[in-house]
Amino acid sequence: MDQPDAPSPTLSRLATQLRALPPSCGPVRLVAVDGHAGSGKSTFAARLAAALDGAPVVRLDDLATHEELFGWTGRLREQVLEPLARGAAARYAVYDWTAARFASFASVPCAPVVLIEGVGAGRQEVRPLLAGLVWMEFPRERAWERGRHRDGPDLRDFWHGWARAEADHFAADPSRPFADLLVLQRSDGYEVLPGPMCRS
Repeated sequence: MDQPDAPSPTLSRLATQLRALPPSCGPVRLVAVDGHAGSGKSTFAARLAAALDGAPVVRLDDLATHEELFGWTGRLREQVLEPLARGAAARYAVYDWTAARFASFASVPCAPVVLIEGVGAGRQEVRPLLAGLVWMEFPRERAWERGRHRDGPDLRDFWHGWARAEADHFAADPSRPFADLLVLQRSDGYEVLPGPMCRS
């Protein structure tokens, strides 16, 4: 399996490919890592960030709330995208899922590549500012099962509501058809394939 401190050839090639893209949000190449909850987005984004020499990662879980699971677009735009588009560092409020409030802040330097990771990262309102959209190719039901196992029985009720909200979101605003790349997790690492946008 690819290790964050030793990027695999696959991730190294992908990092080189992303660095070569034209900037999409001011001087930044904004790359979204999208997929179903439990599909491995966070782990992949962390490993890709390491291959990109520590590229910043914006986690959409930090911008969503219990009341607005997918209502984070305004916060992302105002606190992250608009500063980066001006060539400035960004600073955004981080939601504490235990305290149910925004309790801290995270900084995002205006780096050559910035990753946005989370369900819906490739949504329609964000796509015009993306240099690339990566979709984690993992079946929805298996991803949800893995997520439920990861989070444990205490979050069973949350997952029930989440599954319905995610299904509704992707029915109205699908990301996969617009993906530039599909990432499959293999037993020995990752495989990166052309996405629907490259085949259309």
